[in-house]
Amino acid sequence: MRNVTDRTRNPFGMTPPCSAYVPGFGDANADFHVVGDHPGVHGGLDDAVPFAGEPWSAAFFDALVRGGLLRDARTGDHLAVDEAHEADDDAADSADAVDALDAAEAADGDQALASDGDGLTDRTGEYPVTVDRTFLSYLHMCLPEGEPSADDYADMDRFFDAELRAIAAHVLLPVGARATEHVLEQYTARARDTEVDMENLHGQEIRGSGWLVISIRDPSEWEAGDADRLVESLQELQRTDYHREADLGRFLPGDEPYLVR
Repeated sequence: MRNVTDRTRNPFGMTPPCSAYVPGFGDANADFHVVGDHPGVHGGLDDAVPFAGEPWSAAFFDALVRGGLLRDARTGDHLAVDEAHEADDDAADSADAVDALDAAEAADGDQALASDGDGLTDRTGEYPVTVDRTFLSYLHMCLPEGEPSADDYADMDRFFDAELRAIAAHVLLPVGARATEHVLEQYTARARDTEVDMENLHGQEIRGSGWLVISIRDPSEWEAGDADRLVESLQELQRTDYHREADLGRFLPGDEPYLVR
């Protein structure tokens, strides 16, 4: 089953009990789900995109582009583009050139803005990243006053968990120690036998019961080689069959497969 929506920002219309928050952003049918902590740690308020607006954002998004999880990323004067998609994009641009010109003329040069359903705006074309089979979100989407308590995280978990299960990505990529601990405890059976040492876990595959997990060291702590290590891990992953699916077709009449995540 696939989610049907054309929204990349807050595709499920989450409305947390706060005025400043960064909702999930990306493909509602993503294969990869990148999980951060909260906006006070990982940013995103100004751009309405998790992990944006921080000193390390360009390096982080560049690694995701090179690893095949983003199509492109724009941070300041820096533009990272996934070369694997350039040929497809060029063909699509050529085929759609006339339609795009007509649409631009119809809009009289004004950029289209679409209501987001949560009182904010889906700023088409203005986001710093273009996703490709990837969703970005936080454990705690609200901007907290100080450090969130355990109760604060527990209260916000209803939004995070609902989004995670609706997307049902094949691969979870927690960023930083807190997100890694949460993912291991809640979505795998590996918490007890996995030491959360992010320097060692960075880019490693952890096979859980239902999800494949690749932990990412907090980008604010990256050292030389950390970006390339993540890129190599993501590229190697995509050379394998990482899909976590079960075929329920065996319980139905006929020979057609019925795959569910």
